[in-house]
Amino acid sequence: MYLSRLTLASFKNYQEAELTFCPKINCFVGNNGSGKTNLLDAIHYLSFSKSYFNNIDGQNIRYGDDFFAIHGTYRHDGDAFQIHCTYRRNGRKTLKIDSKEYERLSEHIGRIPLIMIAPQDQELVYGTAECRRRFLDSVISQFSRTYLDHLIAYNHALGQRNHLLKQGMVDAALLDILDTQLAERGAAILQERLTFIDALQPYFSQYFNDIAEERENPGMAYRSTAGDPENYKAALTAAAEKDRFLQYTSVGIHRDDLLLTLDGHALKKTGSQGQQKSFLLSLRLAQWEYMTRQKHLHPILLLDDVFDKLDKNRVYRLLKVVGEDHFGQVFISDTDPNRVARIFELHPIEHRLFTLPFADEPDDMADVPAEASDKIS
Repeated sequence: MYLSRLTLASFKNYQEAELTFCPKINCFVGNNGSGKTNLLDAIHYLSFSKSYFNNIDGQNIRYGDDFFAIHGTYRHDGDAFQIHCTYRRNGRKTLKIDSKEYERLSEHIGRIPLIMIAPQDQELVYGTAECRRRFLDSVISQFSRTYLDHLIAYNHALGQRNHLLKQGMVDAALLDILDTQLAERGAAILQERLTFIDALQPYFSQYFNDIAEERENPGMAYRSTAGDPENYKAALTAAAEKDRFLQYTSVGIHRDDLLLTLDGHALKKTGSQGQQKSFLLSLRLAQWEYMTRQKHLHPILLLDDVFDKLDKNRVYRLLKVVGEDHFGQVFISDTDPNRVARIFELHPIEHRLFTLPFADEPDDMADVPAEASDKIS
């Protein structure tokens, strides 16, 4: 499955734009501020009905307008279908597949699997545990509808339990009911996270070796505050007194963390910038591999400014990996047209190059559809 056409109206810096893509590698080249990342974000919207960078839909409307619209045409096994995402200021967001509107936006998750690799991935290294839990949730939800349902129900029960704890005089019977609900959902979520991480490890290690060609041993370990899934209810019960004092739920999947290591040490403390970048790229590519095997579809891969802080050899190895027949459609943004040209001279891969307006040109130039040139080998 691949995105063949993207049409934008009043989205971020684009008044109007219409782009046609090839099934393999598509490159957006231009200075910072020319709208490269905005195009990637529009593609992200079509998979998740939200921005990768800004959860406030109204802030993604072009300045001076009162709506945005994103339309994508996809092709799969010879058939075509369209996804339409629209948002009106002070209104509501709608998502349609062809002419049928989704009743719930969550119903669309997983329909068009997609992975974004962006500089913001550094939050997985330096950010809070919530960033790493969000990574797990966003990945697993794309191939497991059951997981997403458990997550929604868990967060609802967690909100009720925390509200109850804040009341001071806690109804023990009601607390036990909520503990049962949390334990049932939380244990299922915990088990899926553990299973996912175990399955991800071999792909992750292989991609790290392919990109970094170094002897370091990268690793991931899940830290559970509730222990094993079988002991989830017991852990909640044991923490009840402490939770009454704290007035919030102190154990559970909402407090867990994913530990990232290099040679057994915390990645953020021992890894160089290049090693951290290789680690994160390998993690995302392993995610791609796992999702491909789960859904029997090639997820669309978005690479936003990934060449920064990568040496030339790592860049070439990365493009060699994603350019293989095993991979599907890839979108890349970069500021250096010469670097992109050199890469495709060394690795003749089917690709399409889009040259975007420069940041120092007049603002209205950002509304002109990008210039595209086909390069197919």
